[in-house]
Amino acid sequence: MESAFLTKMGIKGFDFGYLLLFSGILTILLTIMIIVFFVMIAKVLKMKKRLDHFVEGREGYSLEKEIYELIDDNKILKELTENNRKNIENLYYKHSLAYQKTGLVKYDAFQQMGGKLSFSLALLDENNNGFILNSVHSTDGCYSYTKEIKNGVSHLSLGTEEEQALSIAMGK
Repeated sequence: MESAFLTKMGIKGFDFGYLLLFSGILTILLTIMIIVFFVMIAKVLKMKKRLDHFVEGREGYSLEKEIYELIDDNKILKELTENNRKNIENLYYKHSLAYQKTGLVKYDAFQQMGGKLSFSLALLDENNNGFILNSVHSTDGCYSYTKEIKNGVSHLSLGTEEEQALSIAMGK
């Protein structure tokens, strides 16, 4: 079947079967593309609905405003945490210097006095630094003196009661 139109165009002896086949393939491809297009539109609309619901917030605030508020709150919390950390370090330092170990030994310095009115008191910090206070009570009066303790050791000789008080304070 020859067409005068096709002959004028210079396509003499064209087979319409190829044209039909090409048109059918093109129609199927366009149909698939249209279906994919509508599926994609449906997914986008569903996602937009979820996004609108997410952005609205509880009381109509925008999500952006809530995010900025959370960032500001986070900055404040970081500052407070840093201040608390510094305060805790300061407290630990001060606590390590405070007298926290004690040892007390009461004794009768002079057997004739009758009563344990004399005492040795050891006060130590965390590092076993501190002093021993010794108070000796006699008929003439009460005499007190101290001996410095560094790392659990005194550079002066200790009496029996002072050694006992030091041992008690150090947990020995």
